[in-house]
Amino acid sequence: MTQTLFAADALLPEGWAKNVLLAWNDAGRLTQVQAGAQRPADAQTVKGPLIPGMPNLHSHAFQRAFAGLTEHRAEQHDSFWSWRTLMYRFAARLGPQHMEAIATWLYAEMLEAGYTSVCEFQYVHHDTDGRPYADDATLSLALLRAARKAGIGFTLLPVLYQTGGFGDVPPTEGQRRFIRSTDSMLRLLDALKPACDEQGARLGMAPHSLRAVPPEALRDAIAGLEAIDRTAPIHIHIAEQTKEVQDCLAWSSRRPVEWLYDKFEIDRRWCLIHATHVSPDEVHMMGHSEAVVGLCPTTEANLGDGIFPAQEFLASNGAFGVGSDSHVSVSALEELRWLEYGQRLKHQRRNRLSNRPEVADTLYTAALQGGAQAMGLELLAGDGWCVRLRA
Repeated sequence: MTQTLFAADALLPEGWAKNVLLAWNDAGRLTQVQAGAQRPADAQTVKGPLIPGMPNLHSHAFQRAFAGLTEHRAEQHDSFWSWRTLMYRFAARLGPQHMEAIATWLYAEMLEAGYTSVCEFQYVHHDTDGRPYADDATLSLALLRAARKAGIGFTLLPVLYQTGGFGDVPPTEGQRRFIRSTDSMLRLLDALKPACDEQGARLGMAPHSLRAVPPEALRDAIAGLEAIDRTAPIHIHIAEQTKEVQDCLAWSSRRPVEWLYDKFEIDRRWCLIHATHVSPDEVHMMGHSEAVVGLCPTTEANLGDGIFPAQEFLASNGAFGVGSDSHVSVSALEELRWLEYGQRLKHQRRNRLSNRPEVADTLYTAALQGGAQAMGLELLAGDGWCVRLRA
């Protein structure tokens, strides 16, 4: 069944257009976008301007439920690492029913706040004692159900997590619910593929980080994912903290992004999350590759990560999208506002991230395109444009 919507003003890939008629099918996929159209008598009319819904390219859904718990000073030198300790304690208590309830609530919030699709970076896999559930896909299926109930577009990214640090450091007790062998991950992906296909969701994979996945495991996991779906998205945390960069240098004599680009062919399937602490050479590598950088400015500020060199990255023709990550804020517009504001603070100038007068239009359109690519939608649709819209 086709549904239609008419807007006097709508933001399209080529810019703002007048008298736009849109049609979509039962799956929520656009089948027609026509500018300069006559309004059909039976079409619903939007009261104001219409803009495409923003993809949220990085989410840890369960963290929404403990966001307020972290806003007190736990240690004299409070940091990302002390925050992580509290997050582990919270994650250790969650069951499938908690995960589904929190995610359903969060995804409804996202829809209200301007996101119409989300990439879920799912690393809590096992029961509270660290042993797999009888159905190994239990927690991933809970998130799929949450997305279906909320009505949000969904890309599921089960996370491969094996070590507690570079050089095969053993995982900690707090990480026991996250740990999977490479074979276990590939079996999970095989099991989840039919459920994702049935729901119209995309399935990819997320090696958690270079510190959490040894090189051979990373190669084998990517090869296994390609055997399931050669277009599947691949997301990875990288260079979020200075300690991570220092530890990578001590382990390999290379910085994280430098090491990744040297060892792997980074293409359009890849989304590099945060990449906060990168050298000028690494900025050039990322900007001139086809990967998307996933930026989460409200979380990066909340955790004291640092400020991504966005001005230099965009000057290198880099592609980016935004995500709400730990969900201290759930607002697509706030992520973009703080992306620009961070650069204003860093460079002590205004309107840093656009060469055009329309700064907001430029940032919003760029984040749409990068977000759609990171979700795996762009690889299917072929036009790089988000397929869900928001009035």
